[in-house]
Amino acid sequence: MQTRFTIQTSGPGLYEFTPQVTAWTKGQGDGLLTLFVRHTSCSLLIQENADPDVQRDLQEFFQRLVPPSSDPSMRYLTHTLEGPDDMPAHIKAAMMPMSLSIPVSAGRPVLGTWQGIYLFEHRSRPHRREVAGLLLRAE
Repeated sequence: MQTRFTIQTSGPGLYEFTPQVTAWTKGQGDGLLTLFVRHTSCSLLIQENADPDVQRDLQEFFQRLVPPSSDPSMRYLTHTLEGPDDMPAHIKAAMMPMSLSIPVSAGRPVLGTWQGIYLFEHRSRPHRREVAGLLLRAE
């Protein structure tokens, strides 16, 4: 069974889409869910969904780790045609997962109490991101 999830972003940050995934897997029994983001400047993460400080801290950490190409420390970058956030977004995406595998039991993703499924947007401007989902049901 396949689907696509659309996540509208408004700039850098983590965008939870656990409810959409849970609604799609509902009633599907047991299996393995694979999610794959179809873009090269964002990532997928399973992360804490209870305290928004976690998402802010992650965003701040990666911003400091890989600043925009306009930062003097990034002057070695040559791919700057699409703006100062583009190549750093590709670097961040190379460091984080583009796909996730999540067990599904009784039609629900097997996530921990405080875990949520996130798209991590690395670009500064809004984007419409697409995540492909595939559920392989156990026989």
